[in-house]
Amino acid sequence: MNIDLRTVSLKPLRHTYGHIARRFGDKPASRYQEGTYDLQATANFHYRPTWEPQYELFDASRSAIRMADWYALKDPRQFYYGAYTIARARSQEIAEDSFKFVEDHDLVGEIDETLRHRVLSVLVPLRHVAWAANMNNAAIGAYGYGAALAQAAVFHAMDHLAIAQYLTRIGLVLHDDPVILDQAKAAWQDAPHWQGLRRYVEDSLVIKDPVELHVAQNLVLDGLMYALLFDQFATHVIPTKGGATVASLTRFMSSWSEETRKWVDATIKAMAAESDANREVLQGWLARLLPQAVEALRPVAGMAFDDKAQAMLDAAQEQLQARLAKSGL
Repeated sequence: MNIDLRTVSLKPLRHTYGHIARRFGDKPASRYQEGTYDLQATANFHYRPTWEPQYELFDASRSAIRMADWYALKDPRQFYYGAYTIARARSQEIAEDSFKFVEDHDLVGEIDETLRHRVLSVLVPLRHVAWAANMNNAAIGAYGYGAALAQAAVFHAMDHLAIAQYLTRIGLVLHDDPVILDQAKAAWQDAPHWQGLRRYVEDSLVIKDPVELHVAQNLVLDGLMYALLFDQFATHVIPTKGGATVASLTRFMSSWSEETRKWVDATIKAMAAESDANREVLQGWLARLLPQAVEALRPVAGMAFDDKAQAMLDAAQEQLQARLAKSGL
């Protein structure tokens, strides 16, 4: 008996979901497109928010920024839930390996005592900043318009929660006593050199406009702070005895900030390119927020860098200004 094997080609009735086909045509779509575009409800709301009845549940008028299509704020990393969790699982593995290497080889004992004190004083109180950043990005996710912006903000919120936990862990690794966390909290609440940053952070918690909050937190504060207190601080402490250990412990923050700048810059660039009115609004926010953030970080830079503080702060500002220029601002 002969068996004749033949290949049969089946033509699919459609290649993707209807709402994706209406945007991009009936062709195979990426997982990011299917998990992002036009997912937010736009009609048939049953009620307005009782706490803000002037708005719909999802309302673009919450922001002074106007977009013809809010899905123009796409994420260049193309993070939807699956891609995001896979990427962060890899990041966590790298971070855990760094902590394990430091602990297994007792590298904490190699850190100069002056450097240890400086790291604890500068980095551990930042766990409160990261917690506030988590809250701010959760607010952007809740009140921002369009799934493209909202889902990326929620991912960003979870990243900040992880950073707060890693900063807590750094404190415990370097000090081996939970009292260091109480001391960091007391410094955050009462020490004069933290009060400018604390004011900026607490003021940001009550910003209503989700895009203004995005600018205040993710562009301005994070843009300056991560360049200053992670990238430059790691470079600054490397020559010190045990500096490489500190850089290893803060590896996640440095690589994370480099990656997430791509998303922040892409959203700001798209908004600025949309209209002159948007650009004017963004420029107005930056003119107010940028000087505030610089002054808030100045005393902290003094703790981190001593007499090099102004040069390091200037370098962080120049880096942010270069990013703004590329974004059309």
